[in-house]
This record gives sequence, structure tokens and C-alpha cells, in this order.
Amino acid sequence: MQAFKLAWRNIWRNKRRTLITVASIFFGVILSTLMSSMQDGTYSKMIDNVVSFYSGYIQIHHPDYWESKSIDDLFVPTDSLQNKLSDNKEVELIVPRMESFALMSYGLSTKGGMLIGIEPEAENELTKLEQWVKKGRYLTEKDDGIIMAVNLAKNLNVQLGDTLALISQGYHGYSASGLFPVVGILEFPSPAMNNFGTYITLDRAREFFSAPDMVTSMVLTVTDYDEVYPVKHTLEKQLGQNYSVMTWDEMDPVTKQMIEGDKGQGIIMKGILYILIGFGVFSTVIMMIAERRKELGVMVAVGMRKLKLAKVLFYETILIGVVGVLSGFAVSVPLVMWMVHNPIPLTGEVADIYEEFGMEPAIYFGADSMVFLAQILIVFGITVLVSAYPFTKIMKLKVTQSLRA
Repeated sequence: MQAFKLAWRNIWRNKRRTLITVASIFFGVILSTLMSSMQDGTYSKMIDNVVSFYSGYIQIHHPDYWESKSIDDLFVPTDSLQNKLSDNKEVELIVPRMESFALMSYGLSTKGGMLIGIEPEAENELTKLEQWVKKGRYLTEKDDGIIMAVNLAKNLNVQLGDTLALISQGYHGYSASGLFPVVGILEFPSPAMNNFGTYITLDRAREFFSAPDMVTSMVLTVTDYDEVYPVKHTLEKQLGQNYSVMTWDEMDPVTKQMIEGDKGQGIIMKGILYILIGFGVFSTVIMMIAERRKELGVMVAVGMRKLKLAKVLFYETILIGVVGVLSGFAVSVPLVMWMVHNPIPLTGEVADIYEEFGMEPAIYFGADSMVFLAQILIVFGITVLVSAYPFTKIMKLKVTQSLRA
């Protein structure tokens, strides 16, 4: 306890040096926390875009569907399956779909595109599809109409009220054809989605493809992102080999690779920042030892044990680190929380690039507990490593040389 008190007094003997070191740790904690928070918020937003625009967190398919994408690889969502999904407390929403390709024709124009059968209310709860209706209206449960992406409508020269002819292959070789009045035009923030395809009700899709009661997928959302993989493993055990259970990243590996690649770059940037923090503290410790070399020699000469003196210097370095880390934490928490609720909007070419990737043009921040805890532990760990230098320096101190310093 006496060594601790002595260390606290010693660090304030040279206030300027101490404050400079504390400031380097303080700003290091804030910058690394902001960087981690921005990464966390950006990744979460990318995942939310993937999930909310289309895929959901988890999808249930026929075992062969994802490879074949064939209308023949359908399944019936039995009561037993529905009960198993509903009984899982982490499953928040269950959305059935029927998806396939169709030739779409109007007048002399013909285009191929995705045809998706949906339950309008459930789909809107997942993807907020209704908010992207630029013209016309959204589908109702008993609707015979079709809503389509804006670029596809332009390519076919289709307007609201026009009747679209669809031709495709039905279930097990049946011929699929039908006429659908255009009741709505969709315009998404992502150009890729604007070329995507068309939506009809699930009942009309089943009738069109001659596949009563069947679906191509059951799209699931969960209460929390951390539950995605536990839910996947639970469902795989419950459903066995009769169904395929896939998570969003298995269905969209490109987005996952983008996130992993960006994480690697972030680790390099934070590594450089941590090195700068470490050298800042280390240089202070070196100056502290050099300036007090004679003083330390005198203290050992009059009878103070080297181990006790080494402890004092060790505590001095630790205390400087604690003050810097705690002050940085105290400022970074409200700052990050403010940034979480006030994303930074982007404009100009950068905003256009974000929109091309289907992302909202803004920089988002995350407030996961590990964003703060990881930075505190890492920066404090650096301080502990640096504090080993004065400890070893004192243990090797030669009194005669120190007294002549």
C-alpha cells in the first residue's frame, strides 16, 4: 500500500510528462473505440441490408434446391414443420415463398426475370416491401395482380394497369402460363434490386406453377443476431436430412467475404494505433528512468530494496495507464452512444457508391459491449507490457554507475 501511495505521488511530480502520456492513452482509447464502433455499425448495417432486403437470417429449403434452383425441388410446409419452427423461442418471424424464373412479355418486348410468390403481410413485415412501391399499390392477400421492379418495367415498356403475360415451367413438367395486371411499380435504393424481378401472391404462384400447398423456402428471422447459428444447429438436429437449413452468409458469401476483408484492414489500422500508444508510453517510461537514475541509485544506496523500488516504478506506469484508459472510456461511451443515434450522412460520389451496393449512404456506429471492453483491455495490456521495462531496469541497476549519473 505504501508503494502504491508513493507511486501515485511520484507520477505527479512531473505533471507535464504524466499528462502527455495520459493524453496519448486517452486519445488512443477514444480513436480505437470509435474505429471499432464504426466497423461494428457498418457490418451490422450490411448484414441488416442483406437480411431485410431479401434473405432473412435463415432459410429452410428442399435439400437439393440451393444447388439446382429448380421448381421441382419444392416441399410442403407441414404442420409438424411449422410447429417445430414456431416452438423455437428465438425464431421471430416465418415467411414462406415460392421462387422461380419466368419469361415476361408485353407487346413486342420480352424479358426474363425472377417471379416470387409471397404472403403480402408476412413479406412486408420482413422486407418492408410496401415502402418501395413507387407507383400504384402493394399486393393484398387475394390479389390477382403483379408488382414489378422499375427497371424491368421500363425494359418491357409496362405501365400501371397493363397486363403482363408470363410463361415458365411448372412443377414436374407442367406448363406454366398466365396473365397478370400490373398493380404496382417498385423502386429500390439498390440498382441491382431494381432489375430483380416481380412479385405475386403465394396462392397465385402455386396456381401458376401447379404446385398446390408447396413452397421453395421458409425464411426465418431471429430475435438476436447472436442466435443465428445456435438456431441453425438446433433446426438441423430437429429436421434431419429432409430439409436444408442455411444462414444468410451461406447464401450470400460475397457480403461475408467483404466483411472479413474489411475486418483484416481494420486490424492492421488498429495495430498501428496500438503500436503508437505503446511507443508513447514506452518513451515516457524511458525518460522517467533516465531523469531519475541518480535518485534511484541513492535510494538503493541508503537501503531501499531493489524489488520494492521496482514495484514503485511498476505501479507508476500502471497508474498512468489506468488514468488514461478510464478517462478515455468515460469520454468514448457517451461519444459512441451519440454517434449510434446520429449516423454521419454521406453525399456526392461516395453516397452513390453506397447506394450501388444497396446500402444507405451513411456511416453507422455500433454499441456492442465488446467495442468498449476490447479497447480497454488491449490498451491496458500494452501498459502492463511496457511496465515490465522499469521493473527489469531497476533489478539490473548498478548503484555506483547511477550515483555518477
